[in-house]
Amino acid sequence: MASKKANFKKQLVAYSFLAPNFIGFAIFTLVPIVFAVVLAFLRWDGANPIEWAGLSNFTELFDDDQFKAALKNTIVYTAGTVPFTLLASLFLAVILNQGIKARNFFRTVSFFPYIASLVAVAAVWNMIFNPSKGPVNMLLYALGFENVPGWAADKDWAMVTIILFSVWKYMGYYMIIYLAGLQGINPELYEAANLDGTNAWQRFRYVTVPQLSATTFFILVMLTIQCFKVYDIVYMVTQAGPGTATLVLVYDIYNKAFISWNLGSASAVAMVLFALVLTVTLIQFKAEQRMR
Repeated sequence: MASKKANFKKQLVAYSFLAPNFIGFAIFTLVPIVFAVVLAFLRWDGANPIEWAGLSNFTELFDDDQFKAALKNTIVYTAGTVPFTLLASLFLAVILNQGIKARNFFRTVSFFPYIASLVAVAAVWNMIFNPSKGPVNMLLYALGFENVPGWAADKDWAMVTIILFSVWKYMGYYMIIYLAGLQGINPELYEAANLDGTNAWQRFRYVTVPQLSATTFFILVMLTIQCFKVYDIVYMVTQAGPGTATLVLVYDIYNKAFISWNLGSASAVAMVLFALVLTVTLIQFKAEQRMR
């Protein structure tokens, strides 16, 4: 009996430490998720009584031009941002992993865009890429280009601008992860490759890349999820414009929920986004298992 009481007290102490975190998770994460799933099958504007909608919130999305534009733009943004960010962060990590001068300074400079205030860097970015007075277009004019891009103000270049901005902002963070992976590679592998007479490219291709496969897969999954849920960068740089050129799914959720006050439709878009992210993530895990 005494041992049971002692075990009960130990369990009570353990659960008392877990309780604050679990209660916070339940109130601010679990309950809203469950409510969002239920709300996807309801009609509610936040003021009038809730009505049952069934699957109509989902079927109406097929006729919603805003949703279709947001879905397409989200896929285009993700397909453009992920590979370029992977390549840029890997390139930076390989360069800064060498014994170059001021290596720590360049690491800090590369990481700075990720930790800097988004409001500040977006304002600077828009000034640099200003269609009429920005230094980028001024340089293009000086080089003899007549038809220069309109960047964020041009519907044909707005998504390119968002992708370039995202790569620039994200690559420093993932460079740090790649640096950790590079420093974990056994130096004896490079020594053996040198003895075999390999050049720098062959060592990178047959030693560095395979050894970083787990790191690359982790970055790929995390970066893909991050790109699918992008909102802040789009809001700060283009406000989803011009028109719907850079409208993404999370921005569409915001518009439906807090501009149109169609909370059921917003939740339906959120469920579609969840299903899309889940599907892509599962495909990535399946592909990674087959490559082992």
